[in-house]
Amino acid sequence: MISFKTRPQHRRKTSMQRRNLRVASLEGIPAVMFMTLLGGQFLTGYLLYLGASSGEIGFVLAITTFVNIVQIFAAYLIQRLRSRKWTLVLFVAVHRVIWGSTGLVPFIVPKPYWVPAFIVLYTVAFMFNTLGGILWNSLISDMVHPKVRGKYFGIRNTILNALGTLMMYGGGVILDHEPGGKGFLLLYIIVWVCIAANIAVFFFYPDIPFERSSEKRFIPMLKRPLRDASFLKATLFLAGFLFLQNLVVPLYSYVMLEILHINYRTLSVLNVLQTVSMMASFYVWGNLNVRHSNRRLLFWTLPIIALSCLCWGLLSVMPMLPVLIAAHMIFGIGVGGFNQLAFNFMIGDTPKAERPMYMAMYAAITGVAAFFGPLIGGNLYELIGHWPEWTRIYGVQIVVGFCMLLLTVSLGRRILRNS
Repeated sequence: MISFKTRPQHRRKTSMQRRNLRVASLEGIPAVMFMTLLGGQFLTGYLLYLGASSGEIGFVLAITTFVNIVQIFAAYLIQRLRSRKWTLVLFVAVHRVIWGSTGLVPFIVPKPYWVPAFIVLYTVAFMFNTLGGILWNSLISDMVHPKVRGKYFGIRNTILNALGTLMMYGGGVILDHEPGGKGFLLLYIIVWVCIAANIAVFFFYPDIPFERSSEKRFIPMLKRPLRDASFLKATLFLAGFLFLQNLVVPLYSYVMLEILHINYRTLSVLNVLQTVSMMASFYVWGNLNVRHSNRRLLFWTLPIIALSCLCWGLLSVMPMLPVLIAAHMIFGIGVGGFNQLAFNFMIGDTPKAERPMYMAMYAAITGVAAFFGPLIGGNLYELIGHWPEWTRIYGVQIVVGFCMLLLTVSLGRRILRNS
């Protein structure tokens, strides 16, 4: 009789878990669609259409990481929430609506103020996004069982990135066919449909009770990850690496659009190849993760990312398109593993009760470092504007790639590989 009663309960629990994972997967479909059309090459192109300089583009690209500091306070405040779900829905909705409103700038703001207006809306939107991000990370870590976490996120990331590649190529075709304001208007129409669908799906997320921190005060809670020497050293090292990476990588689209004069369709193809490489790498990194720790594998991804920057130097002796294809594909392999393993590091190598503050501290430290990367990089391109053209096309990438490699084989070897 006992065995007969427990089996239906087990089946109901499994069914609920699968339902939750299905909702999380469905939510990601409209999300990746509008995020693809509002980010990357399309963000750079839209800013150029609004009249932004390389320094202003670098500042905008840096905003999303700098506002991660807010996550520290969010990690403390969620300990007092009765419902993670409805607070998440609120922050997500506000973020999506304000971000989508950047498309209204040319219609409601005088032309001389287009760029400042965009920056204000974009900053406010990502303030809410970083608050929602800590809630989503906390909730999704409870929704996905640790035993299936690697497999689930590998499958989810593969599907969503495949969809992202289609949107990326389609968006490039639209902008090549309808350049300027009309093309971006078409993109924003698609964006608003996806935003509405994305917000609607969040209503079906579960409201799972979560394990609260034993600390009730802000300062003691803040000190928990700061006193974890292993976590702090790894986070500071990764922050330094991301600073170097963000000096050049976020500005790739600027270099290709403004200096190399590549059209949107070709740029879309390059980004599609990068995403396909990233998707293919998920399976490999996932299988390696079964045998090796998150930190060790993180170390292995770093030389690959550095190599992708160094590849730009081949533009001095080889045709442009093959070099850019190689650089993008290598970067996709490296950053695919880095993002997947960094996420596993945050939600798998940290104490469950203190996880929100650990994730917030990681996001804040790496966010500040990543903020100064594109900010300095964008201004650097302005400063060297009168230098020989090769310095702006691949010279900066070579110097930064070498520094990334040097940092990896020195500090990275001790901090991550031996963990």
